[in-house]
Amino acid sequence: MSASALQPPSEQLKIVIVGHVDHGKSTFVGRLFHDTGSLPEGKLEQLRAVAERRGVPFEWANLMDALQSERDQNITIDTAQIWFHTAKRQYVIIDAPGHKEFLKNMVTGAANAEAALLLIDAHEGVQENSRRHGYLLNLLGIRQIAVLVNKMDLENYSEARFRQVEAEYRAWLKTIGIEPKVFIPIAAKHGDNIASPSPAMPWWNGPTVLQTLDEFKVTDLPVTQPLRFVIQDVYRFDERRILAGRVESGTLRVGDRLLFSPSNKTSTVKTVERWNAPSRDFASAGESIGITLTEQIFVERGAVAALESAPPYELTRLQARVFWLGRKPLVKGRPYKIKLTTQEAECQVEAIERVIDASTLETVARDPKETYVGRHEVGELTLRLRKAIAFDVHAEIPVTGRFVLVDGLEVTGGGIVAAGNYPRRTADASLKSDNLYWSQGKVTAEHRARRNGHGGCVIWLTGLSGAGKSTIAMELERELFNMGKQTYVLDGDNIRHGLCSDLAFSPRDRRENIRRVGEVAKLFADAGFICVTAFISPYRADRLLVRNMLQPGQFIEVHVHAPLEVCAQRDPKGLYAKARAHEIKEFTGVTAPYEAPEKPEITLDTDSLNVAACVSRILEFLHIRDHETEISI
Repeated sequence: MSASALQPPSEQLKIVIVGHVDHGKSTFVGRLFHDTGSLPEGKLEQLRAVAERRGVPFEWANLMDALQSERDQNITIDTAQIWFHTAKRQYVIIDAPGHKEFLKNMVTGAANAEAALLLIDAHEGVQENSRRHGYLLNLLGIRQIAVLVNKMDLENYSEARFRQVEAEYRAWLKTIGIEPKVFIPIAAKHGDNIASPSPAMPWWNGPTVLQTLDEFKVTDLPVTQPLRFVIQDVYRFDERRILAGRVESGTLRVGDRLLFSPSNKTSTVKTVERWNAPSRDFASAGESIGITLTEQIFVERGAVAALESAPPYELTRLQARVFWLGRKPLVKGRPYKIKLTTQEAECQVEAIERVIDASTLETVARDPKETYVGRHEVGELTLRLRKAIAFDVHAEIPVTGRFVLVDGLEVTGGGIVAAGNYPRRTADASLKSDNLYWSQGKVTAEHRARRNGHGGCVIWLTGLSGAGKSTIAMELERELFNMGKQTYVLDGDNIRHGLCSDLAFSPRDRRENIRRVGEVAKLFADAGFICVTAFISPYRADRLLVRNMLQPGQFIEVHVHAPLEVCAQRDPKGLYAKARAHEIKEFTGVTAPYEAPEKPEITLDTDSLNVAACVSRILEFLHIRDHETEISI
């Protein structure tokens, strides 16, 4: 025999094996190893001898348990990756247990699989978890699937029973858009139709399991997709900073100008570093490498590098489909952690559009006031994050469109990023001129403060519609004007007549509305004005954005607070009535959230304070603040 004949095949395929508890996965995998000659030498004989000494029958499932136990003393609970090979290729099996409690292992295990074998017990038939497994494989985008109808020996190798199970499960898979490659009748315990045709089933003229596996196609690495280089860590060697990570898609070359999301910093690839491998000036999808940069910028774990011409989305809000596994339901407003590639961020559910029973595909009907995603249900929902992360739609670039949710310390759900109307950074967004400078006039803020008798600042009134923001703002402006102060009001409705007339009321448009107002308010403060703003501004992150635009002490957040029912009773513009009649979408307090300030400078309870008292409190605060800077108003 030639030396080349002894070499194992270099081609590799990752498969996941799933099925309901006790449908025979461990038995099947043990038999598969034996029939392909992939067992360690002497292992089978050793276990047969152990069983004989104990006076118990040998079980193929015990073989896999023993192998796994030797590896990590954790038998069939965690997702295990094990290897076998045929003459054609090597296989990595991701053995995902079938019990409900361990479905979450499929989320992480099956996520990297290229094909799946799904086992169903011929005697027990299609179970709830059989349908859930099919739905989850579909959710994760696994399309190469073979269904193995196991334990045919318990049904006397009946063709009629096989066809019955096949018809039932094929019909259900069709409803979720899955067309299995083949259904195969097997009896794993006896090796029927695994490596060779079974004499017990002469009626079966189809392929064996091994023939089917070898017919599966190895998924091409996504080298033609846009570059996504995910940073796992940063190392220092000598004077070099090496960004280590994995090229998940596309190709990276020396000289490429990279955009690191979500920080939006850019630099150029200086070198591509490899460990114990030949040096090359490029790296493609599937490679774990390091790079150095020509310009030393701050980059940390979690960054996603892309070419400037094809960046990912960088947002704090995304549409998703989530398979929920937690014991507690997935609810709106509760904090969770999202993990996408090496990124982590706190998030919460902003809206739940639809809940699906994964075993029946029926929409779950619940009281709108009690909408949640229960265990083993699928939610079509909107997630809002405390900070922006880089992501792609799963259908476009799967690896950066797939995530898990963590509740406390437990992985409690897996999901994919669904298509949505996301604003994408344009290809030339980073091509800012190097010749733009802030023009500094000869009149300083100190000059204006001495002339006006006060410094510039922004008094930011935030609260629900009907809480009294505009009323207080107009009265405060009148009082300040009468006191000889430079002041001006930016009102929400007024701004939307001009500067923000192109914006609607989606979370994205609300954020842009506040960003624009913040920039204008900043200019007013720089001009020495006491700028009073009256905006609902429902999101804390947006208000923080404006605070960070200004100098310390210049942003005064005023929470104009009144209970929702009080605001609805006032309803000066009739908006609450329209929102509850579904005539207005995305209305804060009714169909859209309001995030109250956590530490405002001033809180005004307008259900107990009149307008004069509210204005007086703001003036008192300004007097204290300005007195400390030797400016009294």
